[in-house]
Amino acid sequence: MNLLEQLKTQTKVVADSGDFESVKKFKPVDATTNPSLILIAAQDPKYSGLIDDAIGFAKHQSGNEQVRLKLAMDRLITGFGLEILKIVPGRVSTETDARLSFDTKGTVSKAQDLISMYEQAGIDRKRILIKIASTWEGIKAGEQLTKEGIHCNMTLLFSLPQSVACAEAGIQLISPFVGRILDWHKKNLGVQQIQAGEEPGVLLVRNIYNYYKKFGYKTEIMGASFRNMGEITELAGCDLLTISPELLKELEKAEGHLERKLQPEKAIASNIEKIEMDEKKFRWLMNEDAMATEKLAEGIRKFTEDIVKLENLIRKKL
Repeated sequence: MNLLEQLKTQTKVVADSGDFESVKKFKPVDATTNPSLILIAAQDPKYSGLIDDAIGFAKHQSGNEQVRLKLAMDRLITGFGLEILKIVPGRVSTETDARLSFDTKGTVSKAQDLISMYEQAGIDRKRILIKIASTWEGIKAGEQLTKEGIHCNMTLLFSLPQSVACAEAGIQLISPFVGRILDWHKKNLGVQQIQAGEEPGVLLVRNIYNYYKKFGYKTEIMGASFRNMGEITELAGCDLLTISPELLKELEKAEGHLERKLQPEKAIASNIEKIEMDEKKFRWLMNEDAMATEKLAEGIRKFTEDIVKLENLIRKKL
């Protein structure tokens, strides 16, 4: 078996793409999208039908231009999700508006709107993960949504305190961003490379995995934002890994033995102290972690920038 085939025996492989052909090719269990991926896909002529559907839907709704724009955006985002769900047997992650990252009530309302669109299309809410930035307000929104039976994927996660708060909230899944953590440390240290097994992002996912398994948390861990194949092989055994089509191709071409690095038995036997988490402690620990604070803020800004670009694209057609 090649490395991708071996990885699938140890970890749920998820496609990190808005491109349906890539999703079909690699046969992942789940798929994830975000505003940046959808913006790229939406500019490809082969997806013009989804744009036209979103525009047509919004034009027939009552309300002013801003209301119709919101409806068109929701229709487009869920439209991509619906097409992906025809391909994958499991779940699709659909992102909320990053501009709501510090608005618990607004995030809950947006998630409910997206779930309603999926359910109107005949999709069980169990097949949807609503992606929310891992701010304190986002985590509180995820906690409330979980109680409503809406499963969440906490994204832009860069630290153990974020992961502990998510687990305490009973949230379905978290996405630690391995590659973005590497980017920050390379820039901060002024180095070109860090060995995969020593990368801070890889070590963070390993620590979260051990913590969750040690204390029996049910929240799933999905490593994300990979920069190289080494990061992925170092995290073999993680609950899930969401991987770009480019790296899926590399894994498919690679031969050799893939060692399982993360194992629940070893995690349970590890010597770890439990962290008691509340809002004050969360905010203090985030403040003390320059990387996590900066990458969380940067990620929100980047997703917001791409949402605005996507809105402008849609607005011209409305």
